[in-house]
Amino acid sequence: MRSDNVRLFQTLPHSCGYFAERTAQNLVIDPAAPQLDQLYGAALERGFRRAGGHLYLPHCGQCRACTPCRIDVEHFAPDRAQKRCAKRNADIVISESMAGYNAERHTLYERYLRQRHPGGGMDEADASDFRRFLTAPWSPTLFLEMRLAKRLVGVAVTDVCTNGLSAVYTFFDPDEHARSLGTFAILQQVALARRRGLPWVYLGFWIEGHPKMDYKRRFRPLQVRGTAGWAAME
Repeated sequence: MRSDNVRLFQTLPHSCGYFAERTAQNLVIDPAAPQLDQLYGAALERGFRRAGGHLYLPHCGQCRACTPCRIDVEHFAPDRAQKRCAKRNADIVISESMAGYNAERHTLYERYLRQRHPGGGMDEADASDFRRFLTAPWSPTLFLEMRLAKRLVGVAVTDVCTNGLSAVYTFFDPDEHARSLGTFAILQQVALARRRGLPWVYLGFWIEGHPKMDYKRRFRPLQVRGTAGWAAME
């Protein structure tokens, strides 16, 4: 990705989604840029992430808590808890499906948001919200569907780029919390990357010590991106 050919915009300060007392800003690649699909892999390498049709990177004046991270697929080995998670979910059928809206997915998405993120501004998502947040016309997206006796219990929204997979978002049946379907989804994305010969699964941003984000450190070996580039997490 050549910065002289791609315009970057900086958003106005807005409320931080992770720390209530902080404000945040993002760098956003011009959403009108041609061939965003071809820029996507290079943007992932620079630490960017997709949300809807936007590729963004946190760029906050006084905070650097959001750290891009990715799993080293070739060397990843599940820990004991992850092995138990995989065994617990051996009865789930995984399928690679075309990305997009349907009523079954939307119903599950609404239930997930209402129970897991109440009052977060997304818990009344209609069909257009679903499409706008999870998909983009240019994005190489597939949905990993998880079914239990044909019942949809989870969807891992996954972007497939030439240099790796991006774990965009996962939503699942909140009544199945004992199954740890979020962890199971990442394990399935690692397996998909191996089948396709891709070296990385990009997990977005890790925030040290944050109750909603620190789980990513358990997927070892994990690389994080700092000012000097990517390096293995200590």
